Formats: sequence, structure tokens, C-alpha cells
Amino acid sequence: MAAPVRARVVGLLRAVPIRWRILSIAALNSAVVIVLAALIWNGAQVLGSAWEDVRQVRESDKILARLESETSRLQNLIHRYINQPSSELFAEILLLREAVLGTLTRRASTDPMLAGSVAQLEHSTERFLNGFGELRGLQTTIKKTYDEQVLAPAKDMAGLYSIIEGATGHRDALIWPSLGKSREAFTAMLVAANSYYLTLAAASAEDARRNTETIEKTIPVMLDLADNDLQRMALQRLETRTQALQEGLTKLSEQLSNRTDLLRNTIDASQAEAIGEIDELSIKMRQREQKAQETFDRTLTDISRRVLLIAAIFLGIIVAAGVLIALSIRLPLQQIMTAMRAIALGDYGREVQGIQARDEVGAMARAVEVFRENAIAKRKTEDELRASKEKAESALFELNTAQQNLIDAERLAALGGLVAGVAHEVNNPIGISLTVASSFARRSEIFETDLRSNGALRRSQLEEFVRTSRDAAQQLVANLHRAAELIQSFKQVAVDRSHAERRQFNLSEATDQIIASLRPVLKRAPIGLSVDVPEGLIIDGYPGSYGQILTNLFLNAVSHAFADGRSGTIAISARARGADDVEINFTDDGAGMTPDVQRQAFDPFFTTRRNEGGTGLGLHIVYNLVTQQLGGRMMLESRLGQGTTFRIIMPRTAKGGDTTDETLGDGTAQWPNRTMSST
Repeated sequence: MAAPVRARVVGLLRAVPIRWRILSIAALNSAVVIVLAALIWNGAQVLGSAWEDVRQVRESDKILARLESETSRLQNLIHRYINQPSSELFAEILLLREAVLGTLTRRASTDPMLAGSVAQLEHSTERFLNGFGELRGLQTTIKKTYDEQVLAPAKDMAGLYSIIEGATGHRDALIWPSLGKSREAFTAMLVAANSYYLTLAAASAEDARRNTETIEKTIPVMLDLADNDLQRMALQRLETRTQALQEGLTKLSEQLSNRTDLLRNTIDASQAEAIGEIDELSIKMRQREQKAQETFDRTLTDISRRVLLIAAIFLGIIVAAGVLIALSIRLPLQQIMTAMRAIALGDYGREVQGIQARDEVGAMARAVEVFRENAIAKRKTEDELRASKEKAESALFELNTAQQNLIDAERLAALGGLVAGVAHEVNNPIGISLTVASSFARRSEIFETDLRSNGALRRSQLEEFVRTSRDAAQQLVANLHRAAELIQSFKQVAVDRSHAERRQFNLSEATDQIIASLRPVLKRAPIGLSVDVPEGLIIDGYPGSYGQILTNLFLNAVSHAFADGRSGTIAISARARGADDVEINFTDDGAGMTPDVQRQAFDPFFTTRRNEGGTGLGLHIVYNLVTQQLGGRMMLESRLGQGTTFRIIMPRTAKGGDTTDETLGDGTAQWPNRTMSST
């Protein structure tokens, strides 16, 4: 019986448009809102009063917390100023002092919760701030005492020691041991006095006193051993300045002790008293806040009970009406969902039910029927497009494979050219070493024959053999060392290029190694090379990528900027650009580029020498290495007939990923986003 009744109710409700069904629920909700709003407004009056008390208590607590923070910070600044006086610290202390006084006079005294309770706090704070004035005056006196009664006598004593040493004449004099001991004690005393003045270390004060006594004890001994009037006069003056220094140290110790007492008894004690007053006021604020919070909670509980009761009554009515309206919408929608699911699964033969209904759901059913008919037509079109797409993807894969093969061939060709050039370069020192070694071997055989002959060996023959041996050894060492340097440079460059590993490297050393591998190319062309890379630029990145960038730029300049044996100069420079970046400039004074060539310079397979073997991948590889592997930027500036400049700005820590330098992880070629050029 439930199913027929439900169907009858749904039929009656579907005679009413869905918008009127939903508006009926909205009307019920509006009635609930009006009733609840009246209850809430009535309780809000009571809650507002309680909340105002809570808010005022929290504002007062913020003032107390600010006073405590500013007082503690002021105490720390005063201690720092005493240890390291500076105008900046003094200015900051004065500003913070005004801030504390302003908080007390303008905020705490006018706060309704704190008014009448901050008198003792103001007294403690005033005593704390006035103590700083006394402390600053005492600090000035201490500095004056240290300058005039410690450093000044010490400076005079240093001059007197120099006079005594000058009057002694030689280190064999009898006075010299006592003078050295006294001078060492003076140096140790001066170091200890400075340490005591800066750190107040008791051990330093004791060292200064003990070394001063040592100086006093050595003066009578040196007077007995003095052998001229200048020494005696200087020693008498030294004795006087030593006594003055000792008195100055005693006075300095007393003043530093007074400063410590003032800090402890006035500054720190007043600050502790102020903190105590703030804590007492905070406790009172907590108690007042707790009472206000209890009133707030009690009122909120009463309002909640009334709201829940009325909400429960209206909720029952709304739920009953909502269930009936939902059935009138949900059942037709289920039929539409069933039809849509069949269409999504490819079952286009099932017809959509409910298309005869006149309400909004019926309109949806008719739209789904139109969608089903369109889907049937779309399937035929998709089958045709899928076949075309498979053909296009196959062609694109073959194109990407061909491009990658060309890029790999370009890299291997550049490295192969370097191998041949370095082999030729290494051949010279090795050949010279072999010639010198052979000559030296023949000379050694001749000398051995002369040595074993019955005739006497002359001194000149021996000296000649020694000289010849030394020259041969020097030439062997120099040429073999040169060959080792070339091999090591090429080895490092080759390892870096064949292993795209990330590591830290010195930009100057890496540049020198790369330039060493390119020297053979310079010998075949009248091109000068200038390198200006400062020491200390450490890069966390890919040295192999950096080497490939320089090599491709260099070979590009040789092939295009200085074509047909044209002479010129290539300049490579680098400089730090802020704390995080490095700027590298590669400049030549060769043929330059036209605006059209500049716009296409970084495009793959673009070259102006295709008939002479150019592939058009050199600058494309460089651009991808800079922007993708190293995470930098690359700019091109050129004028026809006035040379070309490549500016590379890269971070000290490479931001690129671990994919290969010219392809993405899936093997697809990475093309440059844009080219920056200047005409």
C-alpha cells in the first residue's frame, strides 16, 4: 500500500512547479528565522553587557603585557649599553623609555579597569627609569677614569720602555733581562686591564694587579743596573707612571663595583618590583574576567535552551514537508539518472522516461533524450577522429626521435673535436720530452764511456754533464707537467660532460679547464681570448652543462662570427649579481647578426651555414641548458658588423631538474619559450 500512496502524493505535488515547492520550504525557514531572531536579540542585550566586561578586561591585560614586555626589553637594552655603549643603543633606550612612560600615562591611567591601581606601578617604573640616568653618568665616569688614569699612564709607560731600550744599546747589557721581564709584565698587565674593563672578570683584575706589582719590583733592580743618566731618568719616570696606573686600576675597580651595585639594587630591583606589580594587577584582571565570563556563559546557556526547543518544533514540520517535496523531485530524477548512466556506458538504445511531464524535471528528461540522440551521432565522429589521431601521434613520435638523434650527434661531434684538438696539443710537450730524454740518454752513455776510460776525468767534463743533466731534467719536468695539466683539464671537462651530476664547483677553475680544452681551436684561427672570472664564485649545479654552454658558444663564434679566417677577440667575463645570481658575458667583435637572424637564433635547426655542415642546434642546446637545467635567463645583443654579446644570468644554486639538458622526462624536445634580442 505504501508504493501506491507514495505515487499518488508524488503525482499531486508534480502538478505544482518545483519553484513553488522550494519556496514553501523557504517560507517555513523564514518563520523559524524570525522567531529565533527575536529570542537572540533579547539575549544579545545581556550578552553584550557581559562581553563588554570581558573585552575590557582583555584590553587591560594587553596593556599590562605590553608594559611587562617593554620593561624587560628596556632592562636588556640597559645591560647591553653598559657592556657596549653606542649612540644607537642610547637612542633606542630613550625611545623605549618614552614608550613605557606613554603607556603608563596615556593608556594605563585612563583604562577603566586599571585606573586607580597603577600608582605603585608608576612609582616603580619611574625609579627604574631614573636609575638609568644615574647609571649612564657613572658609566661616563668609568670611561673617563679608564681613558685618563689607565690608558694614558700605560701609553706613557710604553714610550718610557722604548726610551730605556734605545738607551741600552745592546742586548748583552746587565739591565736587559730585568727590562725584558718588566716589559712582558707590562704587556700582560695591559691585556688584563682591557679584559677586566670589557668583561669584569675577576681573574683579569687579579692578573692586572699581579703584573703591576711585577713592574714595581723590577724598577729598583733596573735602577741598580742602569749605566747612563737617560736610563735612570726614564726608570724614575716609569716608577711614577706605574704608581699612577696602579691607582687608576684601583679607582676603576671601585667604580665598576659601584656600577654593578647600581645595576643590581636600582635597575634590576626596580624592574623586578614593577613586574611584581604587573603580576598582581594581572591576577585581579583574571578574577574580573572570570566573573564576566560566568555571566556570559550563563546567559548563553539560557538562550541556547530556548533556541533548541523552538528549532526542534519547526524542524519536525520542515522535515515532513521536505521529505514529501524531495520525493516529488527525487523519483523523476532517478529515472533521468538511470537513462544518463546507460548513455555513459554506451547503451544508447534505452529510451528516457518522463518526457511527457510538464514540470522542470520533464524538461530535463526531454533534454537528456536530445543528448542521447547527439551521443549516437558523436560516437560515429569519434571513431573517425581516433583513427586520425593515432596516425598523427605516430608521426610526432618519429619526429621527436629524429630530433633527439640530431641533438645527440651534435654533442658527440663537439666532444670529438675537442678530443682531436687536445690530442694534438698534448703531442707537443710529449714529443719534446721524448727528444730531450733520448738526448739525455745518449749524453749519459758518452759520460759513462769517459768515466770508464783509463784517462782522468776532468772537472769541466763533470760540470758540463751536471749542467746538461739539470737542463734536461728541467725541460722534462716542464713539458710533462704541461701535458699533465692538459690531460687533467680535458679529463675533468670530459667527465663533467659525460656525467650530468650535480655538485659544487668553482666557476673560475671550471672556466680555465674548459678554455684549456679549447686552446687547439685558437691555434688554428687568428682569434684572441680574454677571460675575466673572479675567484670565489662557487656554483651548486651542473659543471657538464656549463662546459657544454661555453663550448657551444665558442664554436658558434669561430664558425659564424669569425668565418673564413677572420681575426678578432672573444671575451668571457663573470661577476656576482646580488647574493643569489651570477652574470656571465660571452662577447665577440665578429660579424654580428641581422635582426632577422637574432629573432631565430635560438630556434632549433636554424642555421645560416647549412650548406657548410651547420645543424642549427648549437644555440638551441645552449638556451635549453641555461633556462631548463640551470634555471637561468639568456639574452642576445648584436649589431651587424659590431659583434655579438650573450648575457647569461643563472642562480648560484641551479633550479633545474635532473632530466637531460635538452629533453623532458618523456623524451619530448623542450623548445625555448621566447628569445630576448636587441637590434
